[in-house]
Amino acid sequence: MSPKQQRGEATVERALEAALFVYAREGEQGFTVGAITRAGALSPGSLYHHFGNLDGLVHALVQRWLERLMTPLATALLEADSAREGIRAAVRAYLDFVRDHPDAALLLHSATADRHGMAHARELRDAQEARLSPLAAWLRHRVTTGELADVSPSLLESLILGPVVATARRHLTLGDTDLDEAARELPERIWSAVRG
Repeated sequence: MSPKQQRGEATVERALEAALFVYAREGEQGFTVGAITRAGALSPGSLYHHFGNLDGLVHALVQRWLERLMTPLATALLEADSAREGIRAAVRAYLDFVRDHPDAALLLHSATADRHGMAHARELRDAQEARLSPLAAWLRHRVTTGELADVSPSLLESLILGPVVATARRHLTLGDTDLDEAARELPERIWSAVRG
């Protein structure tokens, strides 16, 4: 890698770190190009060069953290011996991510990420295809064996992840939800909704 490429990668890294820092500290109202460039000691021109605009930066940031959330979640699910254990492991992996990366979790569960996700849903899904295909196959297999209810994969995904996402949002915004309690209670509640 050339020195110019190394500098470019370092700039991208600084911009992403600064963007997450600014979002976590200032929220959506303070999430501006000026605040991000000041926090990352970047020029606005370098931010525009690497990301095109603020939406491009949000896209890169959401992609980065979705990948970091999906990797352990997929691993936990795919390594489980049964559908029930897979659900338990996936819930734990998701809630561990929220605990270990609160700033990133706050961004991923924000109105900013929701708007971005709605505007770029297919693109985000396509970018995660390599990770999502094995999960879809896992769901299909568990439906075929009768472990999971015979409903559409999208509905199963909503039934499994919906309560976890709602719990994470409540924990991040109100702070009144205990993640350890959620990790104990949610898997069985979810299992009762999706078992075959």
